[in-house]
Amino acid sequence: MKLLRPLTLAFVLVASFFFVENVFSAEITCERSAAGVVVKIDGRLFTEYLTKSGTKPALWPLVGPTGKPMTRDYPLRDRDGEKKDHPHQRSLWFSHGNVNGIDFWAEQGKPGTLGAIRHLKFLKIADGRPAVIVAQNAWLDPKGKKVCEDERTLRFNADDAARWIDFDIVLRATDGAVTFGDTKEGAFGVRVAESMSVDAKRGGKIVNSRGQTNDAAWGQRAAWVDYHGPVEGQTVGIAIFNHPRSFRFPTPWHVRGYGLFAANPFGLGAFSNEKERGGATLRPGETISLRYRVLLHRGDERDGRVAERYAEYAEKGSCATAGLSSSAMSTVGQANRGALNP
Repeated sequence: MKLLRPLTLAFVLVASFFFVENVFSAEITCERSAAGVVVKIDGRLFTEYLTKSGTKPALWPLVGPTGKPMTRDYPLRDRDGEKKDHPHQRSLWFSHGNVNGIDFWAEQGKPGTLGAIRHLKFLKIADGRPAVIVAQNAWLDPKGKKVCEDERTLRFNADDAARWIDFDIVLRATDGAVTFGDTKEGAFGVRVAESMSVDAKRGGKIVNSRGQTNDAAWGQRAAWVDYHGPVEGQTVGIAIFNHPRSFRFPTPWHVRGYGLFAANPFGLGAFSNEKERGGATLRPGETISLRYRVLLHRGDERDGRVAERYAEYAEKGSCATAGLSSSAMSTVGQANRGALNP
């Protein structure tokens, strides 16, 4: 028996090696669909990029590492036990409540005040590790006139413990000057599954990189925020990371107990009781770049190693332009320039 033990140990080590390699070599594919692009991991649904959901593109569902959806289904699909509020909060999306005075955040409101983000084309769709989707969109006023454009690059990846999406957005003033106004109604948002919400009182919790929790995290600047709670009996979490090279890092967070979870670099006045000036104006041709990672993990923020994973993310570069274009720096104003790296 003593002679067999080293062989047994060797077999276990080799088997473990191949198991880890198998997990990490999962195939991530992008398949065109009638609604947009379906992203799969080893043939199983991860998410679908919808070119039109309400008034904007969105990603739905977001299936986490346990195989369960982690964002609210409503209004894309009715599910028992879900609140039917805020129909504009569609799983994972990007929009803003005041762009040249037009509301791209809400879907219900006064006629003549609501805009729409229209998909123009896909610039790239590729399988791999990561899989990649690059899309171009036009922001249209109530009369259909273009206000600006965005180009968004999404990179999808996973390991044995988590799944994530890197979301890099370049906003470009293509049709005259553009002002992203100071309002809390924005901008890069997730609506978590109903059972995960703090208000559901099933163990849901919000925690940010500064250790602030639940209501205390609202409007606060932080490098990341984690929202975790139960989904079908298992604790899971969604963390959003704000890259240090993103515009106005660290961003303030519009995060609520009912399940809304959004990074908003434009709502400084709204979040600080007007102690800071928000908003940002671009002259024609200028750009703003925003960079986020959405991490879907098991357990709470400690189990999911959120702080460690954020550190790894923050060290990595990206092809996206950092922050605000150099010429645009002069148009934002001294208060806003200081907010880039407070």
